[in-house]
Amino acid sequence: MDVAKEAQIKAHALALAELLYGERDPEQVKTLAGIEVAVRDHLLARVGLEIGNFLSAQAAARAEGENDNSKVSSDG
Repeated sequence: MDVAKEAQIKAHALALAELLYGERDPEQVKTLAGIEVAVRDHLLARVGLEIGNFLSAQAAARAEGENDNSKVSSDG
């Protein structure tokens, strides 16, 4: 991954952290183990879900495009 993309990921990750910070249980983030659980919960419930939906939509669009190309080539 290039430096510009790494910088974008870092910026977005920090923005997400700021948004999710207000949604945490203050008692949970007093320990390293609690922080780990909070991060994992947020990633699975919110971030991972959105990434999964995006990747699924991309795969569906690519498959649809491949099907369209097959139909065009078989019509000729």
